[in-house]
Amino acid sequence: MSKNPKRILFLHPNFPAQFRHLATALGQDSNYQVVFITNRQEGTIAGVFKAIYEPSRQAASQTHHYVRNLENAVICGQAVYRIAEQLKAQGFIPDIIYGHSGWGPTLFMKEVFPKAELLCFFEWFYHARGSDADFDPSEPLNADDLCRIRIKNAPILIDLDNCDRGLSPTNWQRQQFPSEYHSKISVCHDGIDTNYFQPNPGAKLVLPRINLDLSHVVELVTYVGRGMEPYRGFPQFMEAVALIQQQRPNCHVVVVGEDRVAYGKNLPDGQTYKQLMLEKLDLDLSRLHFTDRLPYPEYLQVLQASSVHIYLTRPFVLSWSMLETMSAGCLLLASNTPPVLEVIKDGKNGLLVDFFSPEQIANKVNEALDNAEDMTAIRTAARKTIVNNYDLATLLPQHLDWMLGKKTSLKSHGFGK
Repeated sequence: MSKNPKRILFLHPNFPAQFRHLATALGQDSNYQVVFITNRQEGTIAGVFKAIYEPSRQAASQTHHYVRNLENAVICGQAVYRIAEQLKAQGFIPDIIYGHSGWGPTLFMKEVFPKAELLCFFEWFYHARGSDADFDPSEPLNADDLCRIRIKNAPILIDLDNCDRGLSPTNWQRQQFPSEYHSKISVCHDGIDTNYFQPNPGAKLVLPRINLDLSHVVELVTYVGRGMEPYRGFPQFMEAVALIQQQRPNCHVVVVGEDRVAYGKNLPDGQTYKQLMLEKLDLDLSRLHFTDRLPYPEYLQVLQASSVHIYLTRPFVLSWSMLETMSAGCLLLASNTPPVLEVIKDGKNGLLVDFFSPEQIANKVNEALDNAEDMTAIRTAARKTIVNNYDLATLLPQHLDWMLGKKTSLKSHGFGK
C-alpha cells in the first residue's frame, strides 16, 4: 500500500451488491485503502476490509406503519454510525463514502466524517401514481397506500439533500427522482461482464447438481427472477406457460428463482404465488422445471440453452438478468414497459409484449419458435446492444472515474439526461 492511500468507505446492507466491481478494482490497487460496512457476514473481496453492523432492533410494532420504514432506516443508520466511530478511533477517516440510499447506512455519515465526500447510489424513488404502485388496475390504491408511499421516500430525501453527488443505473430510474435533484444525479449502469455472459450456440441444458437433463429438448422457454411475484409478471408468465404447453407438446420451460416475494406484497394467506399458480392452472409438470436459485455457471447455462427468454416487469427497477440475458445472445421477449423500452426496440434487439396479456406472450413465443432462424439477427443485435452500451469493461472505468472525482463524461456513452 502506498504511503498516503486514498481512503474509500462503501456502505451497503448486502455485501457487495452493486459495489462488487468497484470494490474489487480498488481493493487490488495499493493507492487505495478500502473498507466496506455491511450487515452481511458472508463473502470476502481481496484488499477490502469488512466491518459488520447489527441493528439494535427492528421498528416497534406500535410505530405508525407509515414510518416503520423510516424508523428501520434510522436504526440501521445508528448501527452504521457506531461502526464508523470505531473506524475513526482506529485512524480510518475516509476521503470518499459511497453508499446505497434508502436503507439507512448513509444517513449519518456526514455527522461522523463531515469532510468526506458522500456519494449515494440512487436506485428508486417511490411514487403512488405513474410507475409501479398503480400499474395493475386490479390492485387499486387506497388512501393508506398513497400516504405510506409518500413517507417511504423520507430517508431517500435526506440522502438527496445530504449527499455531494449521486448516481442511478438507468435514465428511467433517474427520472423517478424529483427534478430539483437531477443536477446531482449522474447515470451509469453497473455494467455487464460480456466476456462471461456470451453466447454458446447449440448449447444444451444439463445441470447434474439438481438432476436436470434437458439435452433432448429443442424448444426451451426460460424465466429468471429473484422471486416469483407480480412485480416481475410471474402470474402472467405462468398463464402464458399453460397456453404454450397446450399448443407445443415438446416445449419445456425452466424457471430460475426462489419461491418468495422480493418486491411487492405477499399474499395475505401465506400462500406463495408459485403455489397459487400451480393450483390455478392446468400444467404439465413434467415439462415445467423450477430450479430455485442457481450459482452463476448454472444460470449462464440456462441462458445459453434458451430458445426464448421471457422478462416481464412493472415500471420499476430494471433487472440485471434482462441485460445478462441479452449479453448471452438470448432471444428476449419482454414487457412493453418503460424500464425495458430504454433498452429494447421491438423486432430489432428483442420482442415486446403487453405485460397483462398471457395470450400475446404465448403467441409471440409460438411465432419465435416457429421462425427460429429468422430470430438470429435479433439475438445478435441484443448482444451488440449490451457490448456497445452496458459492457462492464467500458463502464467500470467510467464509474471509477466518476466516483473518484476525475473528469469524465458519462453522457458521451449514451448516458445522462
